Amino acid sequence: MSTSASSSTHSDPQQSTLLRVCRIGRAQGLKGEVNVLAFTDEPEVRFAPDSVLLTAAGTDGQKFVVEHARNFKKRWILKFEGIDDRTAAEALNGTQLYIEPEVTDTSVPDDEEDGYYLKDLVGLEAQSDDGTVLGTVSGVLDRPGQSLLEITEPLGAVSLIPFVEQIVPEVDIEAGVIVLDPPNGLLQEH
Repeated sequence: MSTSASSSTHSDPQQSTLLRVCRIGRAQGLKGEVNVLAFTDEPEVRFAPDSVLLTAAGTDGQKFVVEHARNFKKRWILKFEGIDDRTAAEALNGTQLYIEPEVTDTSVPDDEEDGYYLKDLVGLEAQSDDGTVLGTVSGVLDRPGQSLLEITEPLGAVSLIPFVEQIVPEVDIEAGVIVLDPPNGLLQEH
């Protein structure tokens, strides 16, 4: 698997500070509900009642509070506070909604400050659990299903690695190291 470095750049200038959660589609019914295309792997969390979703800062900067959500035939239907009829729901069609990125817990004691943002992973040395250098994290791609680490391997090959605990069991920002346990064939040079 390979990608060019240009694929890690985002056309949306807000992507570095906001994470896209969904795009609003057509209205559903007459009471202000909308269909959404989810770009998150945690829709139950992101669309929970009282969750706040934001439009990109460059537009009108609106906040939408989820009143209720339901899943129907692999699609999500949301009702936002203050959107109470079909006309108001139809006006939202095509709107992209975002959340502020969260600091990731690295499972350390609460008295230690050891969280990180995805952008903090860029530049870390990727190693196997025995310390073998596998490459460097050259980018992080935030995709709808999951984030992908762009690893530039020692001879220059670029591979995409799913950022999941089974493959990335350890992240040590302070030491500048990320430990990978990729299945055979995931990295091009190993």
